[in-house]
Amino acid sequence: MSTILRRQILRKCGGMDIPLVGFAPADRWNDPPFLPWVPEAFRPAGIFPGTKSVIVIGFPVSLPVVDTAPSIWYHELYRTINAELDSCAYRLATFLTGKGYPSVSIPRDGYGSIGVLKEKPVAFFSHRHAAYCAGLGNFGVNNMLLTPEYGPRVRFTSILTTADLPADPVLGEPLCIRCMRCVTVCPVNAIHKGDYPQELTDKKACAARSEELFRRSLSPCGCCIKVCPVGKDRGQYGREDMKMYDDESPVSVPYRRIRDHVRSYGSK
Repeated sequence: MSTILRRQILRKCGGMDIPLVGFAPADRWNDPPFLPWVPEAFRPAGIFPGTKSVIVIGFPVSLPVVDTAPSIWYHELYRTINAELDSCAYRLATFLTGKGYPSVSIPRDGYGSIGVLKEKPVAFFSHRHAAYCAGLGNFGVNNMLLTPEYGPRVRFTSILTTADLPADPVLGEPLCIRCMRCVTVCPVNAIHKGDYPQELTDKKACAARSEELFRRSLSPCGCCIKVCPVGKDRGQYGREDMKMYDDESPVSVPYRRIRDHVRSYGSK
């Protein structure tokens, strides 16, 4: 029955055009793959007692859009993706509950505002760690979850369910190539060289940057995810030559024109 239910879930996800779906057993959080790990209160069973499986869904952040970031284009796409994630996760949780498996969706963010995030830069549930446990990717120097398909250019959300579903294996081979482009490009020097899971990012500096951009209708920042060379999406969009981010290179000229045009509109 669990295999049939998993197929039904995947069909529903396909009907909602969700490109990334992963399954993880809730007890996978109880066997830390590295330290520091997710505290008990932040684990699936700590949030929804009785959870047996976690379903993680992801939507890509379109590379040509994030290449203009920070911009109104990326700002609006980010909002659209967040709304889609919340809607799809809610529908999946409702579907499973109706099947007799009580389930809840977790919002794609878990904080009230950027101002709140500055004071306490942690959400009540980490979708990045859930996506890791569900085999969708692994962590990079930029403290983001990298996926084979889109690198770090993905937004995730999760469904906690009492259904006991077949799990996906954790992705073992590291995707991050340690090029340090994310470290170099960060406008507030919030990313530090090192290996995950060290404290690689200054979360408060990152949140302060987001708050400043939000006042100008330009949040989020997006710089560290656009320059990551990992992801099949780079080939799909014909953006594999990383010199496009080097303003001194002729390769960057058409991309800078697009970026400058988009950035000149829609912001305060």
